Amino acid sequence: MEDAAIIELYHKREEQAIAESNRKYGGMCRSIALRLLGLMEDAEECVNDTWYAAWNKMPPDRPASLGAFLGRITRNLSISRFRRDRAQKRYAGMEVLLSELEECVPSPGTVEESMERHALADAISAWLDELKDADRWLFIRRYWYAEPVKELARVLNEQPNTCSQRLNRLRKGLRAYLESKGLET
Repeated sequence: MEDAAIIELYHKREEQAIAESNRKYGGMCRSIALRLLGLMEDAEECVNDTWYAAWNKMPPDRPASLGAFLGRITRNLSISRFRRDRAQKRYAGMEVLLSELEECVPSPGTVEESMERHALADAISAWLDELKDADRWLFIRRYWYAEPVKELARVLNEQPNTCSQRLNRLRKGLRAYLESKGLET
């Protein structure tokens, strides 16, 4: 079923919208949640919460890309769950990703910094736009979709160490770019 038809089902408040969303995007959403949380049970719960959130957001929302809309909801719910679980002293696989990025992206700890989040998001988007397609793909697959370096290296047909070095160079490039824009870490 096409995305527009699924969105229309949400707007008509038909439960088939959830079944169609799960059929078309369930695997992608589970993959995102599982990579961030590390446990299938937690991932399934986040995916179910995704359908609930989508049900509550449509209407009024009418996303241009249903896959991106559902992926963003899943990712945000997974990160929230990770933080909640981490506060309860549980371990999940996302800690490595956060530690890799903490050196180049400032954390919003004060009111002033939280007000600059939009500027930070815009700067990161502009930096990503300047990258070669392959580097942008690598960065996004690692830090948005949380794909393991070994898997990325396999897809790119390179050694995991080479892939890690590329990611390290990209993080350094992001840090330098953000510093040039006055967004120091």
